[in-house]
Amino acid sequence: MKILVAIKRVPDYKAVIRLKADGVGIETTNVKMSMNPFDEIALEEALRIKEKGIASEIIAVTIGDDASQETLRTALAMGADRAVLIKTNQTIQPLAVAKLLAQLAKSETVQLILLGKQAIDTDDNQTGQMLAGLLNWGQGTFASKLDFHDDGVSVTREIDGGLETIFLSLPAVITSDLRLNEPRYISLPNIVQAKKKNMEVLPLETFNLDCSPRISVLNVAIPEKRRAGKRVENAAELVNCLKHDKVLA
Repeated sequence: MKILVAIKRVPDYKAVIRLKADGVGIETTNVKMSMNPFDEIALEEALRIKEKGIASEIIAVTIGDDASQETLRTALAMGADRAVLIKTNQTIQPLAVAKLLAQLAKSETVQLILLGKQAIDTDDNQTGQMLAGLLNWGQGTFASKLDFHDDGVSVTREIDGGLETIFLSLPAVITSDLRLNEPRYISLPNIVQAKKKNMEVLPLETFNLDCSPRISVLNVAIPEKRRAGKRVENAAELVNCLKHDKVLA
């Protein structure tokens, strides 16, 4: 089985986020960038699947500019067999990402696609679902556990009411949640070996797809700080507080 793992270069989760001057995005200049944490979990799961002898090859793919090669090198150092960079300087929205991944998955004849449930820079949570729809494959989103069988994979999903287990026949698309695993530490020898692994760079134009934006961001704002809470002793005091704040007439 061949596995395709989609990863994204995003601001590090510890980085201080600043807005652009025009207010329509976040500033990435001089900001530490890293692999999206949910994608890192997806890659770790792919590595564990291969270590069990279920998969034969892991391909890491990302979409972005030359700087994204650093993120792919991290994936190779973790244990991916090879990497593909779909090179572009433009911002690619979820539907276009799904189209690109679908075309690559077909050309590589993969049987499983793993990716994070969402990216921490935009929190769209759309690509995995769109990708499964375009390929007409089964999908298991928000996965916290995978169990492989001869005829497919059981996916335990985290849902609002608790946990749900579904069965998927392969090929399939699975998006990872936080509790699926804990990614491994990258050793220095693996970092050195990663430099020798193959990384293919494919210009966006070679895919011959319409990747024009479908959504316009009008405004991005930092959330307001929440006011400190207040503890009340009884319902009467609560009502008085609500009247004082003009929540109740």
